[in-house]
Amino acid sequence: MTTSLPRQDRIRRALELLRNDTTDKFDEVIAFEPDEFTDPVLATEEREYVFGAVPSIVAHGSELAKANDFMTVQMPRNNIIVVRQKDGSVKAFVNLCRHRGAMLEDREKGRCRIFSCAYHRWSYDPDGSLRTITRDNTFGEVDRKEHGLIELPCEERHGFIWVVDNAKASIDVAAWLGPEMDEILAGYDLDKLVCYRAGGFDEPTNWKIMQDAFLDGYHIQYAHPNTAGKIIHTNVMAFEDFGRHCRFIAPRKSIDRFLEEDPGDTPLDKYVTETHFLLPNSTLLRQPDHFQLLTFRPHPTDPTKSRMEQRLMVPSVEDSPWDAEHWERRWNKNWEILLAVLHNEDFPLLRDSQRGMGSADAGDMMLGRNEIANQVFRREIKNLVATGRAGDQ
Repeated sequence: MTTSLPRQDRIRRALELLRNDTTDKFDEVIAFEPDEFTDPVLATEEREYVFGAVPSIVAHGSELAKANDFMTVQMPRNNIIVVRQKDGSVKAFVNLCRHRGAMLEDREKGRCRIFSCAYHRWSYDPDGSLRTITRDNTFGEVDRKEHGLIELPCEERHGFIWVVDNAKASIDVAAWLGPEMDEILAGYDLDKLVCYRAGGFDEPTNWKIMQDAFLDGYHIQYAHPNTAGKIIHTNVMAFEDFGRHCRFIAPRKSIDRFLEEDPGDTPLDKYVTETHFLLPNSTLLRQPDHFQLLTFRPHPTDPTKSRMEQRLMVPSVEDSPWDAEHWERRWNKNWEILLAVLHNEDFPLLRDSQRGMGSADAGDMMLGRNEIANQVFRREIKNLVATGRAGDQ
């Protein structure tokens, strides 16, 4: 575990690592087997013992701005509806009619005063209670209180909506984050930002291969020579390990002006990107003027597929120095850059990596000491799976 330093001190430590052509490092090189990305038994355990046990982010709160706003999400264990309540809270339900199992809602998002099943027109209120049994005089006796929608643990904290993908579980996001990361996120006022845009993509790649790529500062120069490689230094991380979660600073090349001179009291915020890994499946990037969130979920049945979602959280028009047109143009440009880097550069490499992992004689692989965030990710996922296995014995 690491005691957090003030931001300017952490940035200066990253600058010192850059001067010395090194990075913070893990204790040792770790071997792993490629079947960690193909094994259906392990994939089932991850769905149960990871996503069915701990909170993960499904949205930014601004995506459900008003009462009765909803979105649908394919989680690893359940199809769900997440809906804003009249009192401002958020609830999550299994997206399934309790009568004959028809899906209630097939839209990605919308606003709805009732959820109505297209099969027999049973309906439910946004709080999940069973509202209507059509032709109930012929159906028979039903305890409506016992046949509302199945609710999943859901909590809104630090501007994000978190869900545990298991109706039998409970949720406590603050406890899950731990005091260090909970305090870090609280200091960002993410609830005051708006989600400018969100997009989701289904990829033929295991979710851990996807997540690994966005914790990796070792590939930037090689996989992104004409984009991120021109902006961010490769293989330099000032790292903090908080146990389940971690944070690291990567210096931008604009900081090079201070390689030969002391920056003194000059704030260095604009010269770095700061990455937060939030176990189990989220990378939160703090850019100089906005945040990006990348999340990765396993496919419900296939270990070689996953769902990746990206979000851009920015100050509202009212809280920015620009008019609406400039605001729209600026963030649309940022979105298009992020989209291009991911889809044109990262995703093709990761798809090929998944294909390669399926080779019968792939041999063992390794994570280097310099791949420290990847080491923490793997360590903590293995811990969750091991804990789940022990609990089932």
